[in-house]
Amino acid sequence: MSPPEPSENRRPLTSRNSAWAARLASWAVAREITPNQISQASMGFATAGFFLYALSTQGNGFAQFLCLLLAAATIQARLVCNLIDGMVAIEGGRGAKDGPFWNEAPDRVSDVLFLAGAGLAAGSPALGLLAAALAIATAYIRELGRAEGFPSDFSGPLAKPQRMAVLTAGTVLAALYATHWTLTLTLWIIVAGTAATVLRRSWTIIDKLKSR
Repeated sequence: MSPPEPSENRRPLTSRNSAWAARLASWAVAREITPNQISQASMGFATAGFFLYALSTQGNGFAQFLCLLLAAATIQARLVCNLIDGMVAIEGGRGAKDGPFWNEAPDRVSDVLFLAGAGLAAGSPALGLLAAALAIATAYIRELGRAEGFPSDFSGPLAKPQRMAVLTAGTVLAALYATHWTLTLTLWIIVAGTAATVLRRSWTIIDKLKSR
């Protein structure tokens, strides 16, 4: 079993203190579901989201509406997995030696799948891939800081929770209104906010390194 992760290296989430999250984590612990399995499930939801975005381009009307609403639901399901896996590992005492890998790697896969899928649905695959690359860069900068001995930097303006909130809202709006235009605007917002996040985290690390 791996030791608990220091609080400064754990993403601060108010939802972690909610009753529903505690009940869900307890349910998973009681059924001996491991944190790694929950992390892996998050990639399953992301894969489903990618295909739902892709399928939304194959039709109009109700079929497109349903695909996009379900894609938005998979984004939220992924976030629930991201929340519960840590609670089961730390509060539930089910952490494993390879937990750090499964805590991080599925997030990078999920970011790419969701944002690339949204790019396909928007008719702008390159834009989706740009958003995905920037999302990966935010995590890289954070882990670079940790490698230098600094606490994890989860600052925004568009860290993962905010980025996925924007994508969820944009996807729901796209289901109700003009799909291509709405998702394109959503992805541009994500690109701009995530680029600002990369720059902010980079400057923070540079400033700390210079202050040593």
